[in-house]
Amino acid sequence: MILIDGKAVSEKIQEQIREEVARRKAEGRRIPHLAAVLVGNDGASETYVGSKVRTCERIGFHSTLIRLPETISEAELLAQVHSLNENPDIDGYIVQLPLPKHINAEKITYAISPEKDVDGFHPANVGKLALGLPTFIPATPFGIVQLLAHYGIATEGKHCVVVGRSNIVGMPMGLLMSRNAYPGNCTVTITHSRTPNLAEETRRADILIAALGRPEFIKADMVKEGAVVIDVGITRVPDASKKSGYSIKGDVAFDEVAPKCSYITPVPGGVGPMTIASLLKNTLLACGEE
Repeated sequence: MILIDGKAVSEKIQEQIREEVARRKAEGRRIPHLAAVLVGNDGASETYVGSKVRTCERIGFHSTLIRLPETISEAELLAQVHSLNENPDIDGYIVQLPLPKHINAEKITYAISPEKDVDGFHPANVGKLALGLPTFIPATPFGIVQLLAHYGIATEGKHCVVVGRSNIVGMPMGLLMSRNAYPGNCTVTITHSRTPNLAEETRRADILIAALGRPEFIKADMVKEGAVVIDVGITRVPDASKKSGYSIKGDVAFDEVAPKCSYITPVPGGVGPMTIASLLKNTLLACGEE
């Protein structure tokens, strides 16, 4: 069993981007500028966005953090989005989810300019992904295919089973794994909460991608010997033994599943660190060649 080290791969990608930014700076070219919009005071969002800002500083990107109160109206947030769309200094930006309940997240996502949508969630970019056209790939699926490529994991002709059908991970993951490219060329099955005999489907997987948000849902009897297991889940579970009061669990019961795998991602330290690397790559792409 080989442990897939997402932290090490992410750091390697970030170093490559840092070197590219240094070259751009030396040549007097444009430096990528990533902005993040944070609404309210959600703890997990604060941590995630803070990490993005610090990473931008470390690799030489310009970064802007826009903090807005939880009481902001949908119209006011839309006005902020349109302002970012029109700002020529901003190459790409994200509106951190979740948003307060009185704001329609879908409406906000659709208002983001596709050319600055470095999260890859806008329907125009999702459509390009489905058609196999160059576009911004959502950060988590993008991170996963980069991990598969880094480790040279064979995908052509393999059966890939995705557990979860979200627009953020499950559906784009299916598109990427079935595309005519590497990593890809898999036969893909997307499963979800209405799939009968789910364990039968997961046991057929050469590559199993768990993205359903239920801690330790995937057990050893749901995985075949030699499978590649990618755990996207990250859930805080109460744990009195921890100073924080919680432990981070993935969707896979790691201790019992790992011995059956050829490759597996841990949680934390697997897929998670790759999301920021992917976001940075998308921002570099948005900046273009100028």
